[in-house]
Amino acid sequence: MKIPLTVLLFLLIALISVAKVRAENIDVFVMAGQSNMQGWQGNGESYPPDPNGIDKQVRFWWETPTISNSVGKWVSLQPQGGRFPEGHFGPEVTFARLLAENGHNVAVFKYSLGSTGLAYVWKEPGHNGMYDQMIAELRKAMALLGSQGIKIKIKALVWIQGESDAESEELAEGYGDRLKSLIHHFRTTVANDEELPIILGLDEQHAWVREFPKVLEAQQRLAREDPNIIFTSMIGLEKADDAHLSPKSLEEHGARLFAAYQELTVKAQPMAESNSLRPPP
Repeated sequence: MKIPLTVLLFLLIALISVAKVRAENIDVFVMAGQSNMQGWQGNGESYPPDPNGIDKQVRFWWETPTISNSVGKWVSLQPQGGRFPEGHFGPEVTFARLLAENGHNVAVFKYSLGSTGLAYVWKEPGHNGMYDQMIAELRKAMALLGSQGIKIKIKALVWIQGESDAESEELAEGYGDRLKSLIHHFRTTVANDEELPIILGLDEQHAWVREFPKVLEAQQRLAREDPNIIFTSMIGLEKADDAHLSPKSLEEHGARLFAAYQELTVKAQPMAESNSLRPPP
């Protein structure tokens, strides 16, 4: 039986409409912190090869204050200007690629700068610090997507920071409360999701962290107390110097962050759906 042309046209339009709706749903991942988020030793000469062209599929907005930015627009995933002639990169590369390979329509918003402590640089919400500047930039980035008819959902905050707050006992002592305040504000005021997945991490073997471990303990405590917060480790990752991950380790770090996000999201699913993800016995 022949199908009328008008019916075929209707079906074609419907299929196009469905594809368009799917394309307009974007998962935004906010990645922030200090040097190992920025990729202080992530020389762009060692930027990971992209044989499958995934980077072109990933929307990317970055700001590295005083160094470089994406000029107020979404671009594709790439090295960020500054630090090295070919730019620099951090754990966002592997993290975003793995997200894209696992079905996410990804947009990464990255805001980072080396040697920035939470106490005096990022500061708590409402204190006109780097955190408030990041939120203003994030809202501008999201508004631009929204103006294009794109549906946006913040899926996670990845916070790799803390070494600069381990410089003294006093700074380390107050870190937990400051970080808790930042997470609460981001969830309730920015993401509008009180159970938003939060991924934490810092260099546990940094000299300051070893001397004043309360910063590390604060991150680990928050992860124990909140099922939607997870702590990630850098132990075992190769260093380019005493404090910074090598380009190879920045790739591996991104994979660890992705695994942490997967762990959080699987835990958050209903039991029946979670069981369906397990391999058969």
